[in-house]
Amino acid sequence: MAAELASQLRSADVPHSVPRPARRSAMSVWSAAWPKLAAVVLAVAIWQLVVWSGWRPQSTLPGPWPVLTRLSHDLQHLSFYAGIGVTLRRAAFGYAIAAAAGVAVAILIARIKLVRRAVGSLLVGLQSMPSIAWFPLAILLLQHSEGAITLVVLMGAAPAIAGGLLTGIDQVQPMLIRVGRAMGADGLRLYRHVILPAALPALVGGLKQGWAFAWRSLMSAELVAVAGNQASVGQQLQSARNLSG
Repeated sequence: MAAELASQLRSADVPHSVPRPARRSAMSVWSAAWPKLAAVVLAVAIWQLVVWSGWRPQSTLPGPWPVLTRLSHDLQHLSFYAGIGVTLRRAAFGYAIAAAAGVAVAILIARIKLVRRAVGSLLVGLQSMPSIAWFPLAILLLQHSEGAITLVVLMGAAPAIAGGLLTGIDQVQPMLIRVGRAMGADGLRLYRHVILPAALPALVGGLKQGWAFAWRSLMSAELVAVAGNQASVGQQLQSARNLSG
């Protein structure tokens, strides 16, 4: 009798303990999400207050509701998605070239001391230089074309990727390099099997920063130039600005 009562008590406790992991998961998701939601709500509130202040006419600075209304209208047209596709294609293509070039340049600078002395400090300067500053040169060389936009994206993302990887390579412990050489890894094999895996966290950080710079460079280039009469996101923004004025 006592054993049956104990088993019933244990079975009665089970339903109360099952939802606890789910509740903890929901609380963790909420604790991570509410600061971001609060920041968005605060930004929209400040935006609306600025519009109500009359600082700029609504044709120049519309409020959140007209913008959302226009966005919902654009989402119903295929040309909007076509523009997103053009911009994403340009971003992916330019970023892929920038990633390959950045990794190659970082390895070259790390391997050859003369190259490091020649262009090491120049790489730091290129990271701080606004990528849109390359656009006049890109237009002179490649005219208003896809190549000009790709060049701007490349010059915006490649220095950040190369700088991140080079920082990671410099932080690799000499002991690790000696162990790799003792095990037969030398030259490019040393970089492939020892140095690059050890510098992977810094490379990932450089890739993330490079993607942000590539997107910023692409938006700036699309706002300035039209290439191939393709309605990209930047060109749609520029057209909407001209029509609103």
